[in-house]
Amino acid sequence: MDRNEISHWLRETDETRLEALWRMADETRKRCVGDEVHLRGLVEVSNHCVRSCAYCGIAACAPKVERYRVTTEEILECADRAKEFGFGTVVMQAGEDPGIDREWMAEVVRGIKARTGLAITLSLGERNEGDLKAWREAGADRYLLRFETTDPELYRQIHPSLPGSVSDRIDQLLKMRDIGFEIGTGVMVGIPGQTWDTLANDIWTFRDYDMDMIGIGPYISSPGTPLDGALGVELKARAGKEQTPNDPLTALKVLALTRLVCPETNIPSTTALATLDPTSGRANGLLRGANVVMPNLTPSNYRVLYQIYPGKAGLHETADITRAKIEAQIMGLGRTVGRGPGTSPRVGRRESAQ
Repeated sequence: MDRNEISHWLRETDETRLEALWRMADETRKRCVGDEVHLRGLVEVSNHCVRSCAYCGIAACAPKVERYRVTTEEILECADRAKEFGFGTVVMQAGEDPGIDREWMAEVVRGIKARTGLAITLSLGERNEGDLKAWREAGADRYLLRFETTDPELYRQIHPSLPGSVSDRIDQLLKMRDIGFEIGTGVMVGIPGQTWDTLANDIWTFRDYDMDMIGIGPYISSPGTPLDGALGVELKARAGKEQTPNDPLTALKVLALTRLVCPETNIPSTTALATLDPTSGRANGLLRGANVVMPNLTPSNYRVLYQIYPGKAGLHETADITRAKIEAQIMGLGRTVGRGPGTSPRVGRRESAQ
């Protein structure tokens, strides 16, 4: 599949023809990564952030955010829960928070490894090489950093750089791989200013850089952010008729096409999909190429404060209820709950070639 085919499929609206796309993606998923759905326990460790990303409800510029940081013991208790539930991975996510310092996070990583032996994924924003090396040496296995868009001007508009710095997330991801991390990235679908051609290029970029995990979800507007106001109006006007919609259908097309160009990559069915389509969003993701789900283990008193966008699916559920619902859904689709870390097959092959 080349870029022109990707661009064509993105614009496709005929349900009969789209059934062929869904079938190709699901068959590719089954052949290349199997029927297991791997569960990653998500812990939102901090909603502090120094960035002013134009779409984010916990950005530094976001109004009236009650900030928090989860304690070491609380994180370790979440990791214990992940092991009890049979998950293979703990994912620690936060805003870009300097309060998460090098030594503290290294100790947390060592503690999780000692108590559970689980794989550890970090998603803590852009960090310096010293932090990344320390966390890798402590035992972290993976790092997630979305590049959001391959359009440099759109990226500049939605991700203002910190004073005196330049944000180059592709470069950061490649440095993380050199350090020894499995790397994950992703995009939002339908963000104001995103065009069909840009989105096709995003998908092609996933292929070019051999990503190990790719997260794809629809953009959901967060009240009070610049993209919810004048900036969003301006960017949509600039894109005009080429503006991509932020609906579940378009996100599912991107997910399916990503599976076809990255057949062995781990692809989650995201919370954003489940938020826009509570009835079948997560299941549709799993039927169109996804093989990962990330149940939220964050303590409920913190979970309600980590609102990148409003109304997240499962926001007021307990971890037990969320896990039970997800496992029932997986089995109802004729799939199985994965065991172990669920490492992408491409990682082992890449290591063997070195």
